[in-house]
Amino acid sequence: MKGSVAAFAAAAIYFVRGMAKFKGWLSFLITGDEEGPAINGTVKVLNWMAENGHIPDHCIVGEPSCVDRLGDTIKIGRRGSLSFHVTVEGKQGHVAYPRKADNPIPKLARLIDRISAARLDEGNEHFDPSTLAVTTFDVGNPAGNVIPSRALAKFNIRFSTEHSFSSLKSWVEEEIARLKAEMGGTWSVSTTEGADAFITEPGAFVGLVQDAVERETGVLPKLSTSGGTSDARFVKDFCPVLEFGPTNATIHQTDERIGIAELRATQAVYSRIIADYFSAEL
Repeated sequence: MKGSVAAFAAAAIYFVRGMAKFKGWLSFLITGDEEGPAINGTVKVLNWMAENGHIPDHCIVGEPSCVDRLGDTIKIGRRGSLSFHVTVEGKQGHVAYPRKADNPIPKLARLIDRISAARLDEGNEHFDPSTLAVTTFDVGNPAGNVIPSRALAKFNIRFSTEHSFSSLKSWVEEEIARLKAEMGGTWSVSTTEGADAFITEPGAFVGLVQDAVERETGVLPKLSTSGGTSDARFVKDFCPVLEFGPTNATIHQTDERIGIAELRATQAVYSRIIADYFSAEL
């Protein structure tokens, strides 16, 4: 991301130096909390921009979008992310007297089995099928002869535009209601809404960027919605947004880095995009 910021800045400087006048304006939104709660960076700046009449017409996020070589991928959307924390309360007891206890494990295990086996959707033109991944199943019980009083599980759904936060919450709640009717237990559910799914439909803006990338790199970029989330999830509420940046071979690794040659090539792509953008009528 820092490489993209440098490439963006250099491209903008060279463009402005070479143009006495141009129709429009360039702005940079550079914040540092995208990987955390994401409440004191892009969100607040975008709200300020809206309140002060600075809404952009289009936006490019410099996420490291490319996989194998610069130019191979543009992100035109992202899957949504919704996390669940489900707890089942039971009654602790001795394993030799199970009737005197209420074991929450089979109840929760039945839910996890059902939702893990479910086919959420078949995907669509721009999205692969939605996925559900269980991240923990825990009872906090070190003893082998004690039925625990509580079991909890966490899982995350990465979903396409075939779903919404509310539709997925309703589905999980319905599955829990069925199990509660079958097996009993005291159930509680909490959710964390990470990001909603979105798509920037291919059109003039996407085509302009795609053409610019191909001319500079010799590669026709694939339009993708893969990966995690980014600040594009906030920008899409204000204007069309896509993501293009260098390869992500070392993303989130120790010594995360980008080669100087690729950094200069990224700047060349951004320069082409800026020049084409301000000479076009989008």
